[in-house]
Parts: sequence; C-alpha cells; structure tokens
Amino acid sequence: MGSTLVVSATAEQTRVALLDGTTVVELLVERRRERGLVGNIYKGRVQRVLPGMQAAFVEIGLERTAFLYAGDVLEEGAAEPPEAPEAAPAPAPTPMTAGDDDEDPTAVAGRPAANLIAAAKLPSQAPPARHKPPRIEDRLKSNQEVVVQVAKEPIGTKGARVTTHLSLPGRHLVFMPTVDHIGISRRITDESERERLRSIVETLRPPGTGFVVRTAAEGVPQPKLEADMEFLITLWNDVQRAIQATRAPGLVHPDLDVVLRAARDLFTSDVDRLVVDDRDTYDRLVRFVGSFAPALVRSIELYDGTTPVFDAFAIEGELARALSRKVWLKSGGYIVWDEAEALTVVDVNTGRYVGKRDLEDTITRTNLEAVREIGYQLRLRNVGGVVVVDFIDMEEPANRERVLEALREVLAKDRARAHVLGMSELGLVELTRQRVRESLLHTLTEACPYCEGKGFVLSRRTVAYDVLRRLRQAAAETGEGGVLCECHPDVAALIYDEEADALEEIEGWSGKRVVVRGVGGLHVEQHAIRSLDTAEMPSRKSGGAGEEGA
Repeated sequence: MGSTLVVSATAEQTRVALLDGTTVVELLVERRRERGLVGNIYKGRVQRVLPGMQAAFVEIGLERTAFLYAGDVLEEGAAEPPEAPEAAPAPAPTPMTAGDDDEDPTAVAGRPAANLIAAAKLPSQAPPARHKPPRIEDRLKSNQEVVVQVAKEPIGTKGARVTTHLSLPGRHLVFMPTVDHIGISRRITDESERERLRSIVETLRPPGTGFVVRTAAEGVPQPKLEADMEFLITLWNDVQRAIQATRAPGLVHPDLDVVLRAARDLFTSDVDRLVVDDRDTYDRLVRFVGSFAPALVRSIELYDGTTPVFDAFAIEGELARALSRKVWLKSGGYIVWDEAEALTVVDVNTGRYVGKRDLEDTITRTNLEAVREIGYQLRLRNVGGVVVVDFIDMEEPANRERVLEALREVLAKDRARAHVLGMSELGLVELTRQRVRESLLHTLTEACPYCEGKGFVLSRRTVAYDVLRRLRQAAAETGEGGVLCECHPDVAALIYDEEADALEEIEGWSGKRVVVRGVGGLHVEQHAIRSLDTAEMPSRKSGGAGEEGA
C-alpha cells in the first residue's frame, strides 16, 4: 500500500497528514489566526545589540522582537546581496519559501556555506581561510535597517530566530542569493547524477549566487531545472523591489501556507494520491501542482464523503495518540514522553512484555521495538532540539551497538536532520533533531489551568494537614468567637472523617470553636481561614462535610 497525502481544510484551520499505508508519518497544522512565520522575509530595524551574547534583537513587526545571532549576519562586504539578472517569467510554480528533507532553506541559510547540507564544493573553489569572525557590534548598530528571514518560529517565551542569509526554494532548487556555493542533496547518492546536476547549475547560475539541488531534482531534465532557476531569479528580483518599497519594520515576502508547502515538499511521485475535502483548496492545489508537475494533477482527489476525511482515514485516533504521554508498544512495553522547554526526555520500559529467552534478550528486543516507535513519534510530534532517550540498560556492548545503529537508520529516513551522540553506561542516548517550528504538543495544547502546567496537585491529605496547621495558628491569634475555614469539599470530608480528633484538640486548648466548611468550586489546594464572632459561626453538622462543612 502506497503513500497518501490527506488535507482537511476549514475556515478556522488546515490540517495535512502524510500516510505511509495506513500509518500517519507526518502531521502539519496551521490555524488561520496563527499562521506560520518560517520562510517569511522582513525588513526590520535593529532594536538592541548585545555584545556579551554576540546577538541582536530585531524589530520585525511581531509581538516579540526577533533574535539574530552573529553567525547569521552577512560577512562584511556582502551586506548588499548581489543583483540577479532579470529573467523572463517561466511557467513555474507560484512563490515558494520553505524547504524539505535535508535541504530546508531556513536551516541552510543560517549557516556558513561550508556547512551546507552534505554537498561537495565546486572543483575550482579553494577551502575557505580560517579567520576569527567579526563581532556583531562591528556589523550592526542600533536603529539600523536590516533584511532578515525567519529561520525558527517563536518557541515558548523566545522570539523568532532570524538570519540575513536569505533563501528562496523552488520545486527542485533552493536559491541563495547571498552565498556563492552549489550544494547537492545528500539523499542523491548516485555520483554521476550528482555531477550532472552540479554541472547544470554551475553553467546556469548567476555569478556570486548559490543554489542547493533538492532531492526532487534527481533525474529531472535540464529544461525543468532551468525553468525553476529562472522562476527563482525572477522571484528574487521581485523581493528586492519589495524591500525598497517596504518601510521597516514590515513584511516583505510571505511564506506559502501549509497546503501549498505540503504540495511542493511532500507531494512527490512516491505519493499515490492527494485527497482534499474542500473545493476551493482543491482548485488551488490543481492550479499550483499543474504549474510545476502536471503529471501529478490526476492524483489529486476531491473527497465528498459524509464522514470527515480525517475520520475516514483513521487520522483522528492517531492524533490523540501523538498527544499521549504514554505510548504502548505492540509487545506490551511502552515509552513515556516528557517535553520540557529545553529538551525532551523519552523513557523506555518493558511494561507487560516478559520475553521468552532471558533478561538480556527481553531488554534488547524491547529497546529495538522502542527505536522504531521513537523515530516515528519524533516525526509525528515534530519534536526538535535536544532529546534524551533512557533505554533499558543492556549489559552486552554488541546489543548497545545494535540499538544505536537501529536508531541511526530510523533517523536517516527523517526529513529533519538528526544526530545521535552515542550511548552512556547507563543506557542514555543523546540526540539532536532540527527544530524549526513548535512541536505538535505545544501547537495543539496549553498548560492545564487546574494544575497550572505542573502535571500534579497537592494530595487531599497534604492540604488537610496544612489547613490544620493554619487553624492552630488562627485559633491562637483570634479573640472571642471562633475560626472558620472554607476549603474543597474533599478536604473538608477528610478532616471530619479522619482528623476530627485534631479539631477537638484545637478547640480544647484554645477555647474557640473551629469549623471547617466544604465549598464546591474551590481548587483542591485552595482554602481560606477567618475569625468570626460567636453569633456569626455556622452550625456544625456532626460527621459530615456538606455545604456548611459540618
């Protein structure tokens, strides 16, 4: 069974799922009120330069200022991007500004040319001389205007990360007007094909500019690559004119929406069909795909079933699984996910799996099964940054290496770049995965208003003992009358059912009446204690914790 791209589009949000057979391997969500920013080009103004952090804050018109690292600023002498020669508009796609697999332009543009993808340098290009990069205070000044592109979405409390190394991707190529470099996707492994593509791009590219040849370009004839290049050059010239016409801070060039990004990056010859449930979106896709891959248009289908399309393809259930903290494995083992702001921790457990041979074999089999699920979940949940996996400890070095190699193989199939650092003696594996946007968890959820994101609340007994402690203090300090505590009904019930002798003890030595009253609607940790005159004290009902706390 082949791959299917499913698009569910409504007025409020658009969701795109890539299925490998019946398994959801990638899920993209974009809300109308929360459009993605990665790939957008802005004309900004430097708000503040931070020499101690070798970074600058740039105002680009968003709620939070963007963050620009020194390494993402053009070298001196390249502040003005080269003017690309005018090219006649080619029958190419509409503007494209996002990348795929290992040629993501938002990641490529923010790094020096020597680090681009895994492509060989031009034969005539000498290795760059090593030198100490200029300090950011020598490149930027406060209130200076600067053209930047968003490389990473705002994540948590951090603003967007931006770069001055701009890039414009097409179907087959990524144009980098500020980098003199040719890169070939590492997923193209045939050396003769790499040389063919490199030769075509080298012959056609404007002097001083760069191109990355994307995976989709493999086997593509020269006329199509030339049309893609002409389109990108024309688009760059349009962007330059927009830069001149835009006042800082302001948006110069917007990224594609999630539907067109998915059509460009995910809808390849390996995908059997693209199913969409909205007529307007279907028409847009037909026009868009027809402009660069007419042969794929016949694979686009308009879904007209009565069951919602995500339900028809069993995607909703997988979405719920992607938000679960615990994910069960088929063998009976399970993995636990905990996402923090700086890293994600994955814990592997044998669970109900008891194995058949010996303990080492059981542990190794569980770890190997967990590897496949972890690779799948990383992509589905769009988890990026630092990830620490706590595998079950294995004694045999050969088994550890098997698990590590399996993990590397799984991550090699991921569109996002990932790097495995190795396994410690305790079975901990550190890895990094490219992070451009918020994870699925942070996109679709928010902190629990009851526990305030902690994931737990104080137990009823802990709160009850705190209430008794505060009642003792209040009884000692109050005058004539008594003391009233209003708290959660479960806490009041526990006090009267199990700690009634503590209330009698307080009343005995203080000579004051002490009443605990349960109030519906209060948080389990919330309680209030106040002094009352004897006449104001509520009556006490024996043995209960009802509305009056009795």
